[in-house]
Amino acid sequence: MYTQNSPPSSIAVVAFDRISPFHLAVPCVVFGESHPGCPTFDFKICAAESGRLRTSGGFDIAVRYGLSALKRADIIIVPSWRDTGEKPPKSLLRALDTAYARGAKIVGLCLGAYVLAEVGLLDGRGATTHWAYAQDFAERYPQISLNADVLYVEDRGIVTSAGTAAGIDCCLYLLRQLHGSQVAKSVARRLVVAPHRQGGQAQFIEQPIPETPADSRLSELFDWIRENLQLAHSVDSLAERALMSRRTFTRQFKQLTGMSLVTWLLAERLAYAQRLLESTSGSIDVVTELTGFGSPESLRLHFRRQFGIAPTEWRKQFRCL
Repeated sequence: MYTQNSPPSSIAVVAFDRISPFHLAVPCVVFGESHPGCPTFDFKICAAESGRLRTSGGFDIAVRYGLSALKRADIIIVPSWRDTGEKPPKSLLRALDTAYARGAKIVGLCLGAYVLAEVGLLDGRGATTHWAYAQDFAERYPQISLNADVLYVEDRGIVTSAGTAAGIDCCLYLLRQLHGSQVAKSVARRLVVAPHRQGGQAQFIEQPIPETPADSRLSELFDWIRENLQLAHSVDSLAERALMSRRTFTRQFKQLTGMSLVTWLLAERLAYAQRLLESTSGSIDVVTELTGFGSPESLRLHFRRQFGIAPTEWRKQFRCL
């Protein structure tokens, strides 16, 4: 966890010819700009090619650093790759492979997952990418366990995200890992985005329903559930509270969230457990009771399955002092 005496984390973003300005801007706005209350980063944009780089937005950019800057970065972010049919430069693939071997965390935003796949870093790992390219990705890289229904995935130091706005979610997730939930929440508020969307949330909700009185009822219900996560909840009890039939409640809940009630409740309970571990000194038994997991064993099981570490280890790393 960061302290005032800690050196700034080193973050490098790979730029390349014909890069999307939006995808390049996402890590820049989270890590490259100054935010009140957020520690600064040793932040560099590194070019995969020499000379001025064209963007897909019709303007050029000049990048100060080359791939040699990746040798010292703690986190390396590859934005969405320009063309899934084009192999990335071998120099870039070698640099990423070497960086991961020395312990750097490697991140592929959107179609940046293709670059990581070409390196071989995703072999035998879970990953995601933009839903529209999921079939192509799965066919080209059968050795990778693709989950095209989520916002972002981390598997043993390799992080991949879905498209466009999911890149912001992914970068806020990385910021949360580095400096805790309060810093990530503060930066999200300045960016006017959701402070934390779980990686397992659906990428694409096919038929979002319009604003209606029923929608308002569900919005109020969501707030009530978050304030009462310690209680047992079921489709029937919540449908009754929302003054809906079970069938209508189930359909509208899925349309609004992209998840089943069970999946959404688990995500909310895990997020609340994170906040309690980071901001309180309550025992695991207390955290279990407040989050409604039923038993410490259930909390530990779901927490480790989602985040890869035990709740006590999360507290050690991210406790806000």
